[in-house]
Amino acid sequence: MIDFEKKLKKYADVAVRVGINIQKDQILVINAPIETADFVRLAAESAYEAGAKDVYIEWRDDIVSLLRFTHVSEETLQEVNMWKVKGFEEFAEKGAAFLSVAASDPELLKDIDPKRIAMAQKANSKAMEKFREYTQKGDVSWCVVSTPTKSWAKKVFELENSEENVEKLWESIFNVCRMNEVDPVKSWEDHNKILKEKIDYMNEKQFDRLIFKAKGTDITLGMPENHVWVGGALKNNDGVEFIPNIPTEEIFSTPHKNRVDGIVSSTKPLVYGGNKIENFSLTFKEGKVVEVKAEKGQQILQDLVNTDEGASMIGEVALVPHNSPISNSNILFYNTLFDENASCHFAIGSSYPICIKNGQKMNKEDFQNAGGNVSLTHVDFMIGSKDMTIEGITKSGESIFIFKNGNWNI
Repeated sequence: MIDFEKKLKKYADVAVRVGINIQKDQILVINAPIETADFVRLAAESAYEAGAKDVYIEWRDDIVSLLRFTHVSEETLQEVNMWKVKGFEEFAEKGAAFLSVAASDPELLKDIDPKRIAMAQKANSKAMEKFREYTQKGDVSWCVVSTPTKSWAKKVFELENSEENVEKLWESIFNVCRMNEVDPVKSWEDHNKILKEKIDYMNEKQFDRLIFKAKGTDITLGMPENHVWVGGALKNNDGVEFIPNIPTEEIFSTPHKNRVDGIVSSTKPLVYGGNKIENFSLTFKEGKVVEVKAEKGQQILQDLVNTDEGASMIGEVALVPHNSPISNSNILFYNTLFDENASCHFAIGSSYPICIKNGQKMNKEDFQNAGGNVSLTHVDFMIGSKDMTIEGITKSGESIFIFKNGNWNI
């Protein structure tokens, strides 16, 4: 128990001081489920000890969310508390940092009409559009971490004893987040150096297109001129380094929104809007989804793709080796934060402006003309496997296999 408490404190410290890299007199905003209160309190304590000006907590409750989806009218589902939205925008304008705890029941809304979920998701995405720009343009520091909840842990391990499920999930999270290392901070520094080597190589090559092939996948992603690969630690516009995801194994960029052709198949379930979407494929032509297939959750996926024009295009391509801590754990987490870092993945929806040179300074029209995608949504889905090859084609026509057998080949 003492060992667990030490690791939990260490985890909170890493989230706040490495992930967020909280600065003196900075405000920290934490968005978290009420079930994760013990961790959130330690994170708040760590922030105050590091000199934070203040800590604001935005609590969530899965049960109340389910009750709302079950009982309120469609009109009410599409109403968003703008006072809360404006509050987040105000915090961002003040230079606050944002820590999110991603921990929900993967199938919370499985019995809710997908149309109701799509209505609420679209309304919320539209309301949060301005705030989302603060994070995607690097105006603020942000980090996503996770801690177990009973419902999530039961879904992962399916043991009768709920406490055993939670203990096993904690053990898994500590392991893949490098909390079992003697010096987790040093371990993260070393890991970032490895990611930076890959980033530097990809940015130097400036591939014209990438070809992904695996079972059920044969797709070509054309890359924009002056695209930028990023990953691991980023820097906000004030030059402060932060790590957006803990854990993270990816480097990512954006394809050209109009230069995506072929079919891509999922290799892990996508948990979206309290539902699971399983064994699905998307077919693209000249950048746009032209066909959606799914064994489970097809309507939810179709509604997601139909959110707006940009939701039918790819806004992120991320490279993750099959031989990595999360993948090697052989655990399906049913949580995108973890599962996307076990597998190469794409995201449908908005591109990060930081993935095109000077993208943060462009207006929407110029960003789209440069190849970036604009959308109300951004949803990652996993496509990597041990059989995946990724071939990079340079502007001169040179072919280089970036991935072979699911792992780095460079």
